[in-house]
Amino acid sequence: MTEPRPTATTITLRALEGEPLRDERIRDMVIAAAHALAERNGVVVVDLQAEPDRIVFTLLADRLVAMGFAAELRRITTAWYTGKFGLETLWGEPGHD
Repeated sequence: MTEPRPTATTITLRALEGEPLRDERIRDMVIAAAHALAERNGVVVVDLQAEPDRIVFTLLADRLVAMGFAAELRRITTAWYTGKFGLETLWGEPGHD
């Protein structure tokens, strides 16, 4: 019996305000954090692109794993950003109704 082929899933983590990844230091840190998170969790990064307001990554994983990866990447990069720059959030917070 053959193993099912893993699914590739693409997820976008987008800043709600501004273009925080325009700063090369911040962009490089977010990219490094994504690769480190993938390595620690045995997830294969197929593609990773950073734009001034977002990071788009394709993982060799199903949608649920990719969503968890995005949530954890958001959490760890926000913690780093807050500690480094003293600002509340890197990605922004959604408005509340």
